Amino acid sequence: MVDFSAYEHLCAYRIPDVTATYTERDTILYALGAGLGADPTDPHELRFVYEKDLLALPTMPLSMCSPHGWVRKSGSGFGSKSVTSWQSLRLHAAVPLRGRFVSKASVVSVIDKGTNRGAIVAAARELYEADTGMHIATMEWQTFCRGDGGFGGPAGPARVPHALPQTAPQFTMDVRTLPQAALIYRLGGDYNPLHADPQHARAVGFPRPNLHGLCTMAIAGCAILKLLGGWNPVRLRMLEARFTQPVYPGDTLRTEMWMSGTNVSFRTLVPERDHVVVIDSGRAELAAAQT
Repeated sequence: MVDFSAYEHLCAYRIPDVTATYTERDTILYALGAGLGADPTDPHELRFVYEKDLLALPTMPLSMCSPHGWVRKSGSGFGSKSVTSWQSLRLHAAVPLRGRFVSKASVVSVIDKGTNRGAIVAAARELYEADTGMHIATMEWQTFCRGDGGFGGPAGPARVPHALPQTAPQFTMDVRTLPQAALIYRLGGDYNPLHADPQHARAVGFPRPNLHGLCTMAIAGCAILKLLGGWNPVRLRMLEARFTQPVYPGDTLRTEMWMSGTNVSFRTLVPERDHVVVIDSGRAELAAAQT
């Protein structure tokens, strides 16, 4: 159990900058991890997984130069049982296919949910092209530290979830994830053993390794891009979602969408597991289609 001094340590912690070089191979591997290429003859999906006329998925910054496991590595004592609970992405430029990039992240807040209820650690980061300084994306996220509440920290402010329409969804898309989906996605840099090691998964309270939340978010983003964005990656301007339940490799992910102008509300559920909602309160912004 952490105490108030651990809270002060975490609030003052400076998340190290991360610099990395990416090539077309990384761009393709990310798209494969997000489930594209299931139909290798689909000309739209092929644009993201084959070097000819290659495009980068707009959700790729979520995995680029990420300070993976920074809460656990902070030395504060937080994060022994942690999962991402909310994530946002705002794009400022088209994602380059290659280059050297730098990520600058900072702690935003640490919220005490109470003893036996955990803590929420919020952080933000900016992604830049290192050599030109071009601003690629802004990301914010919350980490739910399940065993770390009751240290005497602030109880708020709480984020207000985006309210979904109460009508039937206008658009629906199902994607069957591969049994090895997490093993592919982790090659993008998130090597948390929760997504690969059955023994570790059981030790932290899961029956087996689960799929990265950001992989689920990428799959939902692809559904929006396909059905509402005309497969044009530069049309996706913003994406945010709350992660509510684990996804297990092999699950079918059904993304339900509602569109109002260029704004999209969405959620993702697993039909074969009693329609459990795994992404909720989802929201996206699309640029207007070019005429």
